[in-house]
Amino acid sequence: MLIRNQTNVQKFVLLGFPGTWYFRMSLAGAFSMMYVLTIIGNVSIIALVRTEPRLHTPMYFFLCNLSFLEIWYTTACVPKAIGVILGTNQTISFTVCLLQLFILLSLGATECFLLAAMAYDRYLAICHPLRYSSLMNSTFSAQLAFLSWLCGFLAISVLVSLISRLSFCGPNVINHFLCNIDSWIALSCTDTRLVELATFIDSFIVVMISCAITLVSYIYIIATILRLPSAKGWQKAFSTCSAHLTVVTIWYSSAIFLFVKPSAKDTLYLNKTINIFNTIVTPLLNPFIYTLRNKDVKEALGKTVRVMLSEFRKARV
Repeated sequence: MLIRNQTNVQKFVLLGFPGTWYFRMSLAGAFSMMYVLTIIGNVSIIALVRTEPRLHTPMYFFLCNLSFLEIWYTTACVPKAIGVILGTNQTISFTVCLLQLFILLSLGATECFLLAAMAYDRYLAICHPLRYSSLMNSTFSAQLAFLSWLCGFLAISVLVSLISRLSFCGPNVINHFLCNIDSWIALSCTDTRLVELATFIDSFIVVMISCAITLVSYIYIIATILRLPSAKGWQKAFSTCSAHLTVVTIWYSSAIFLFVKPSAKDTLYLNKTINIFNTIVTPLLNPFIYTLRNKDVKEALGKTVRVMLSEFRKARV
């Protein structure tokens, strides 16, 4: 990824959230707490899946990929955001700003593809249960996960390459707690129409196509569930995909608002608020959603906790 722009700006200043000292301290504390809980929650999901044999299935393999992604997604922005809020680290170099933008967008695109792969996995499990083990084997699930990561990063590479060619003559103040496309477009002193068009097209391809795959999968899933003869069958089938459906709804709602729009220059303040939800709150919620709404995960977690308590009691004796 080459940077070939001609610019007088070597550093940007992130404003974060202007306000009273008490407000900024409270916000930094909230961000820190959510970040720690996010890391603990997602690491716990990965450790639980790896150590519990009954969770060694494609569904939980994709969940591990999602948790691993969420760890790096929130790490790419939250520590810096805390420094910005506290006023101790508000400057960011041109190169680091571009790198943060690339990482966040690539991981976001990868999450879209992973959620689509998980929806397809649920479609096979519910609509073709007898052939599921042969259709969604470990090799195919690994290929889908790898393809999700590859497509996520490749889809953003061209866009970030175009963004890196923008020129900046000043000012260099970004009204945000992270580097995003909207801020770069707003500050550039060159024509940004190509970048805006590329952003819209790239976002449409990534978000809308992956969303369409997810939507079609769930249309078939719902149709299959409605044909089941008993309410117990409905409940069992729905329980296998309810957590994923919840995560999909939260993620795509914010992603579509942030990226699939013709222009980005007039929504910086609103985007800042949505970005908090997208980069901080959602990665925190995902482990709890999958834990609280998934019977297998709850049982495996309960078993692990009981074993740990038993070992702790033995150690004290």
